[in-house]
Amino acid sequence: MNIPEDGYLLRIFVGESDKHGHHPLYEAIVLKAREAGLAGATVSRGVMGFGKRSVLHTAKILRLSEDLPMIIEIADGLEKIEQFLPTLNEMIGDGLVTMERVRIIHYQG
Repeated sequence: MNIPEDGYLLRIFVGESDKHGHHPLYEAIVLKAREAGLAGATVSRGVMGFGKRSVLHTAKILRLSEDLPMIIEIADGLEKIEQFLPTLNEMIGDGLVTMERVRIIHYQG
């Protein structure tokens, strides 16, 4: 799969407990991105964060959160990212989605 050197990075911020049907939202997003033929996706769990409602979520031992921030990053060319946005919009209720231009240095499978 070839992706252009001038790529785009889609970054999606959701909560660990967010669902899409009976599955974790972050998992459903990655599976949909794969189904759409996007170049790649990675999910990271944040150790601390807050969102629109300013509720603090943290992984500290004394205050275990069951809703840590989850960050899904998807990289590909602009056209494929833009084609995926309507699907993503249908899946996400609460959350934040950002997109930025990136320079793809190396991509081989």
